[in-house]
Amino acid sequence: MLTRSLLTRRSFILIHHDKYTKNISTWNQAIDNVQLHNPQVNAFVAVEERQVLENLGSQSMQRHEQGTTLSPLDGAPIGIKDNFCTETLPTTCGSKILEGFISPYDATVVQRLKQAGAIIMGKTNMDEFGMGAANIYSHYGTVINPHDQEKENGNKRHVAGGSSGGSAAAVASGMCIAALGSDTGGSVRLPASYCGVVGYKPSYGRCSRYGLVTYANSLDTVGILAQDVNSARLVYDTISAYDSKDPTSMPNNLRTRIDDQDQKFVSRWHNKDDLTGLVIGIPQEYYVDPLSETVIDFWRQGIRFFKERGATIVPVSLPMTRFALPAYFTIALAEASSNLARYDGVRYGRRSQANREEDDEFLYADTRAEGFGSEVKRRIMLGTHILTAGTYDKNFLPAQKARRLVQEDFDKVFIQPNLLHHDEKMTDITENKGVHLLLTPSAMSPAPTIEECLPESDDSNDKRKEHHGAVDTYVNDVMTVPASLAGIPAISVPFEKSNGFPIGLQLLGQYGYDQFLLEIADIFSLAKLK
Repeated sequence: MLTRSLLTRRSFILIHHDKYTKNISTWNQAIDNVQLHNPQVNAFVAVEERQVLENLGSQSMQRHEQGTTLSPLDGAPIGIKDNFCTETLPTTCGSKILEGFISPYDATVVQRLKQAGAIIMGKTNMDEFGMGAANIYSHYGTVINPHDQEKENGNKRHVAGGSSGGSAAAVASGMCIAALGSDTGGSVRLPASYCGVVGYKPSYGRCSRYGLVTYANSLDTVGILAQDVNSARLVYDTISAYDSKDPTSMPNNLRTRIDDQDQKFVSRWHNKDDLTGLVIGIPQEYYVDPLSETVIDFWRQGIRFFKERGATIVPVSLPMTRFALPAYFTIALAEASSNLARYDGVRYGRRSQANREEDDEFLYADTRAEGFGSEVKRRIMLGTHILTAGTYDKNFLPAQKARRLVQEDFDKVFIQPNLLHHDEKMTDITENKGVHLLLTPSAMSPAPTIEECLPESDDSNDKRKEHHGAVDTYVNDVMTVPASLAGIPAISVPFEKSNGFPIGLQLLGQYGYDQFLLEIADIFSLAKLK
């Protein structure tokens, strides 16, 4: 049970950050919203115990009263996606095979949030092992879009997006001010667009992945869902640091080089009403057939917002974008097949009891058949096929080459060089030709209904049609996958249609220039698109 006595405490915490002061809901208000909305939304699968919340809340309030706050996030309610390890709450990745599993340690990013005084509200729902774009493939049930509560939809419920749908829905429902998610191919930005919140994917390596249960090693990125850009920046500033436990963590010397250049761009556009000199690129390849007219209209309004403030809008071409989706799924599924091999009933997770008293010949097969859901099994089989001898040379290696070409496309259009590959001493990179940021849609449409996201057939006699319908849903990631392949930062900023569901527009920046991206995204969030 969640505590109610906490609701009598002070209503707001004043959070200070360099350029702004903002009131945010406290943890006790978040508890009230969890009790009010979670039964319908299904955003949280586990909530911290009452006594723990009381103790943490009391300590935070005392620090605020004494003026000894630990950080700007002290006392802020934060949700954690269920694939981040936590030592006091189960870490199940939305899967039956890990049901009830408690990690012996906290993920590094969770640990940093706790050290900053943030109050971890609980673990949020997700597509099993991060495999899904609608949050319909969870052992704990589908996450419902919070905006359904405000509309008369009959029996047609809308999805929250995936795989970080629980985190997005929790933030949208006021159950927390921000939540951690993971973004492998768009799993933060897509649900952010559907739920009307900010969804931020930092540059690959900026935030430690230690303690994040792996889906695809070379793509997984810690992401942030938040009520606004400034809240996302507070969380990012807290969790972004080098971690020796994560071999993919950006080293300090590279961070310093990039941050020095990053700050030059941040300071250049301090006037939110004057963006003269800012160059925004519009990639032509993102104008795809499935893009809804509503999204296209919002995209045009976003372009007008920047033009009215003096920014220069230029069309750009990213020709390798057409290879991004197949390259992504080839690489991601191959890595997933390898990573999920550890859940075999011996080393990790649930073990089948079917043959306990008989020969254990089928222990491995029974464990995985009983423990994994349909979508995970589908992706494991596809990934295993990709890694077979003939297919590896024919598909996996070309996918890796395509990935490199996608990265090179981005490097060619940005003014800022990619310091991962640029070793020359730089003087004034602001005079280079190119664009500072790219503006694209975050999704092809507003949130679809659950029925639209389900496989075409549940008839066991028509498995081919069912699998075809499931694979068709992979195209939902088409707007977000290129940034994931390139490892560049991307952020979805929400805009709500007057009589419909939210729609997000996405800003993409050069690798490592995260603060600059957040600065312009904060300005962009002032837009009132309808």
